[in-house]
Amino acid sequence: MKQWDTVRATGVLGGHDEDGRGEGALQRADRNMLELLQELRVAQTGVQILFGFLLALAFTERFSRIDSVQLCMYVVTLLLSVVTAGLLVAPAAVHRVTFQCGAKAETVQLGHRLFLAGLGTLALTLTGAVLLVLDVAVDREFAVSAAVMVGVVLILLWFALALWLVRRVRANCVVPAEESGERRIRGWHEAI
Repeated sequence: MKQWDTVRATGVLGGHDEDGRGEGALQRADRNMLELLQELRVAQTGVQILFGFLLALAFTERFSRIDSVQLCMYVVTLLLSVVTAGLLVAPAAVHRVTFQCGAKAETVQLGHRLFLAGLGTLALTLTGAVLLVLDVAVDREFAVSAAVMVGVVLILLWFALALWLVRRVRANCVVPAEESGERRIRGWHEAI
C-alpha cells in the first residue's frame, strides 16, 4: 500500500526522474506524445490546405497555359505535399498501430524523427509553392530568388535556430547515462 501512497502524493510510480518534473518514464513518454501530437496538429492543417490548393490548381483555366517548367514545378510540389502530409500523419498512425504494445517511448522517438523529416519536406513544399506561384504571377527570375530566400528563412527558423538553442543550453542538458554511473550530455536528437 505504501507504493500507492507515493503515487497519490507524487503522481509517480517508481520515484522521480532527474529533471525535477517528478514523472516516471511512462509519464514522460505520455507527455512527450501529447506534445508531439499538438505540434503535429499545427503543421497538418497548413499542409492539408496547401495540398487542397495544389489539387484545385489543376482544374483552373489558367493551368492549361503553364509552360513545361511550371508543370514540372507543380508536379514536384504536389508530390512533396503528399509526402509531407504522409510524414506528418505517420506519428499518429504509428501510435494507433502500436497502441497498448508497451512501446510508448519508442513510438515517441519514431514520431519525433518522422515529424522532423516532415518539417524538412514541408520547407521544400512551401518553397516549391512560392516558386510556382511567383513564376506564374511575376517572372521566373524573381520567383527563383524569392523561393531561395523562403527556403533559407524556413531552414533558419525551423532547424538552425533550434540547433543554436540546444548548443547554447547544452551544459544544462546533463542526464545520467543509462548503463553506467557516468553523466553525459544529451544530443539534440534526444532532447524530447
